[in-house]
Parts: sequence; structure tokens; C-alpha cells
Amino acid sequence: MPAELDPRALTQIVVWGGLALGLALGAVGQATRFCVRGAIADWIVFRGPGRLVSWLLAIAVGAIAVQALVSAGLFDAGRTIYWGERFPWLSYLVGGLLFGYGMILAGGCPQRCLVKAGQGNLKAAAVLVVVAIVSLMTLRGALAPVRTGVLDAVGATLAGPQDLGGVLGRAFSVAPDVLRWAITSALAAAVFVLAWRVRSRIDTSHWVGGILVGLLVGAAFFLTGSIGFIPEHPETLEAAWLGTQSRRPEALSFSAPLGHALDLLTLWSDKATVATFGVTLSLGVLLGAFATARVRRDFKLESFRTPRELGEHAAGGVLMGFGGITALGCSIGNGVTGLAMLSTGALLAVVGISAGAWLALARQVRASEAASASMATPANV
Repeated sequence: MPAELDPRALTQIVVWGGLALGLALGAVGQATRFCVRGAIADWIVFRGPGRLVSWLLAIAVGAIAVQALVSAGLFDAGRTIYWGERFPWLSYLVGGLLFGYGMILAGGCPQRCLVKAGQGNLKAAAVLVVVAIVSLMTLRGALAPVRTGVLDAVGATLAGPQDLGGVLGRAFSVAPDVLRWAITSALAAAVFVLAWRVRSRIDTSHWVGGILVGLLVGAAFFLTGSIGFIPEHPETLEAAWLGTQSRRPEALSFSAPLGHALDLLTLWSDKATVATFGVTLSLGVLLGAFATARVRRDFKLESFRTPRELGEHAAGGVLMGFGGITALGCSIGNGVTGLAMLSTGALLAVVGISAGAWLALARQVRASEAASASMATPANV
């Protein structure tokens, strides 16, 4: 068998490639502070456009990269979870809402927590442990019946891919490929015009962070969807995508991979449990952020100050673990990768994530104002 079609060799390339992409993402995240949670919070609280523009740039560049791969025949987008015909709309909304609320409580989404943990933030490390545990419980543990029997049971089965091009193409009898490129072009044009208009209010790091993260989405799909793909596996004689947990093309996402990482660590001697793309991607983000923080002299140990802070971070981890699995993706999995795929499910999940974040931020602002008012009130004598 030619080396390029050897399943074991290709699997190793995908797994180690995930580590390399993670190192790059960790370095970018640490140096540019790329963060979907931060983008939403900055805009809602301060009307700061910097990280919001960076997020939008990642989506736009990722969308261009994805469509280029699809058009070149290098990647079968129809085999990803983002274009699946099953549309569990309630799971997208509820999962997104819980995830968005949780990421505000926890001070960051899983991707940002990996970066912060690499910088020495022990609070973020604790959140990651909670997310990993609850993710596994939601995948196949005590919380799985709630997800599968209650939320996932409410939905619809579409006549084809659930991406915007596919849905609109079927509705208006227009070629989906044409619509996908039209939507991608319009999105990219709108984002770059917006970024140019507010260029005086954003830093170079926002441009660099967004563009690089978008390119990493494309690189991940090329790795898992093209390099790791063999049309006929020698054992099953069927098409196979190697090195990924889902046996599908994967890109940037972290809720489920953190659960799989915990599986690997606790079942290390089980030969059926092996490192996959998402696990090494997550490890790479942690290591990349650590190395970059050390070089930039940003590494600093930080821990909880009060029991209340610990409780809020733990609650945030629980909500993100359950919400990320239920919504089929986290703020990066849906908010960057899914939107770059033009997935309607990801769009619905991001609406939920944004709403949940807004509710949590509103609660925090009210609590802060109440505390300030209490301190300003003269004590009774």
C-alpha cells in the first residue's frame, strides 16, 4: 500500500497536525487576546469594537477558506456535523443559551480558558476540569438522557444540508454552490468594510488575530477532511476520515475534545482509547499559550480570591460543559467554525450564546451597581 494511503501513517499526521495547529492557536490567542466571550462582553458593556471585529474577521476568513476547499474538491463539507440534515433547533438554542451564560460566569470559554491556564491562571484550569467532566456526563453519562430524550427529540430532518446555501437553494431553486459563494462574499465584504471604518479604534493585533484564526479553520479542515481522508479503508472498504473522534472532518472546537481528553487520561491503558485530533488540538493551545506567555513575560500564577468566585467559575464550567455538547459546539466550534461553514444550526446556537452572555452580563452589572449603591449609603447611627 502506498505510504500516502497507509491509515496508520495518515492517522498520525492528523493527530500530530492537530497539536501543531493548537500550538499556533494558543500562541495567537495569547498574543492577541482573541476571545469570543471577550468580543461579546466588550461590545455589550463598553461598546468596544476591537475583539468583536477580530471575531468577525475570523468568521469571514474562515468562510472564504472553507468555500475554497469545497470548490476545489479538497473537502466534503456534507460529512461534517455543521451540514447535517438533522436540525435539533431546541438543542442549539438551549445549549447555546446555557453556554453563553456559563462562559461569562467562568471568565472565558474553553478556548480562552486553555490560553489563560497556559498563562498560569489556576481559575481557568479548574474551569477546564469541570467542563471536561460535565462534557462526558452529557455525552454518555448521567446528563445524556436530558440531552437525547428531551432536547434532541425536538427538531426536524431537512431534505439536504442545513447550511444557508443549501437551505436557501432548496427554497428558491438556486444552485447551492452559487449561493454559498454569494453569501461568503457578502459576509467578507461587510466585515472588511466594518473593520476599515473602525480601524482607528482597533489594534493591529485584532486584525492579525482574526485573520490567523480564520486561516486555522481552513487549515484544520484541510488536515482532517483532505489529508486524513481515504476513499476506501483497507479494513472496511468504505470512505474514512482518520484521526478524528467523530470519524468526520473536524476543525476548531473544544467542549467535546476536553471530555475526550479526560477519557484518554483516565483510560490510558485501554488500547481502544487513543489521542485524536481534538485532544491534541486542545493540548497544543495550552502549550502554545504557555510558551508565548513565557516569551512575552506574561506568565503569572493566579487563583481564586473568595469562595463565591470559586462557585461562580464552577457553575460556569457546568453550564459550558452541558451547553457545549448540547448545542453541538462551543463559542469557537459554533461561533467561528460553524459560522464559517454557514451552518444554520451554528447561527441559532450563536444567537443563544449571545443571549446567554447578555443575561449574565446584565446580572453582573446590576450586582455591581447594587454593591456601589450600598457602599455609598451612609451607615445608620
